Amino acid sequence: MTTELIPAAPARSTDAGVWADADRHVLRYTESFAPVLVERAAGSVLHLTDGRDVLDFTSGQMSAILGHSHPEIAATVRDATENLAHLFSGMLSRPVVELSRRLADSLPDPLERVLVLTTGAESNEAALRLAKLVTGKHEIVAFSRSWHGMTLGAANATYSTPRGGYGPSVPGNFSLPTPYSYRPDVTDADGELDWRTQLDLGFARIDAESCGSLAACIVEPILSSGGVIVPPPGYLAALKAKCEERGMLLILDEAQTALCRTGDMYAFEAEGFVPDILTLSKTLGAGMPVAAVVTSSAIEARAHELGFLFFTTHVSDPLAAAVGNTVLEVLERDDIGAEVRVKGGQLAAGLHELKDRHPVVGEVRGRGMMQGIEFVLDPVTREPAAGLGAAVTSRSLELGLHVNVVQLGGDFGSSLRIAPALTTSPAELDRGLAILDQAIGEAAPAFI
Repeated sequence: MTTELIPAAPARSTDAGVWADADRHVLRYTESFAPVLVERAAGSVLHLTDGRDVLDFTSGQMSAILGHSHPEIAATVRDATENLAHLFSGMLSRPVVELSRRLADSLPDPLERVLVLTTGAESNEAALRLAKLVTGKHEIVAFSRSWHGMTLGAANATYSTPRGGYGPSVPGNFSLPTPYSYRPDVTDADGELDWRTQLDLGFARIDAESCGSLAACIVEPILSSGGVIVPPPGYLAALKAKCEERGMLLILDEAQTALCRTGDMYAFEAEGFVPDILTLSKTLGAGMPVAAVVTSSAIEARAHELGFLFFTTHVSDPLAAAVGNTVLEVLERDDIGAEVRVKGGQLAAGLHELKDRHPVVGEVRGRGMMQGIEFVLDPVTREPAAGLGAAVTSRSLELGLHVNVVQLGGDFGSSLRIAPALTTSPAELDRGLAILDQAIGEAAPAFI
């Protein structure tokens, strides 16, 4: 991979009036906004109001897997808004029934019952309510570096963001140590992560703290906001067994990993087990608000018998379901999974080249088109390079590439997330890697 120097761009868009209005009227829901204004987006490129183009290596919020402004999705939205976009929540439509069938057909048994929703937090909230009702219990377990959403139940199963200032947590939530191989907390004789012992110890602690009401464990197959952490092979199947021993359900949150992001249709397919409940969102809408909960007929029947209620304004919306159907059609027709396996290899190889060239890149990890790199001050001690990820992100944006650094404190801020659209071309991947190479080379000297 050759590196071509790319000129710097202005630090902030020149649309002074818009920025003044933003400063005055937009409620700040994050620490800071990116210093650019986006006029439009197409494919893997963001077109800014100052005339510059930026490669989007986050596919929006890790959602636009078919690229921005995909013509078939745009046509689906136009048709739905003109004909059938929204209904009374107790009514069904052909798009909802079709999406339910298509999702069931794409999944192994016994996953065949589908609830169509709009956001990831909402789907996780519904899954948690479903698990609590069916098991008759209320305690929830999640990874210590988890992110499952900002609604009440999902937020209380989220540990990768500070909780201070929001009042007491919901009783009955427990964290399980994250199987973080690069920074192991329980090691074997070779100094590697002993994940089986870690898992045993984690559940021994949870068993001691539980009041005997363990309902479910909710996890991501790859922890995105936790730093793109991939559990060791065999871990998730062993976790499923731990849940079964305790009469718990295993909820798998595949908001970011489902629908070919990792090269498989679903990330769990590579792990040799099937979850009790699967939640989908981001990738299912490919940039539009679409989500779903999928479970077995046995769980659905028991929930219905007990009066399961999740009656929201946009449950079973025809527009959301129509978009989901189009996304599945494009993925299957164009064999996107096969493309991802090839391009994911290209992306990983390019990132490993960066690791060989830049000592501050301590580890490359991920699968398919969901990759992460962790910055360190020293590759031997693995001391986190606090602040370097933000500096690389900022410089990359100036050079024409949008990537995302996890900025949640501790060593989180040293992990960079890279999740381009699955339709990103090989040439665009090479250009993005060249920009990232330059950004790291220019930012790193200030930190080492």
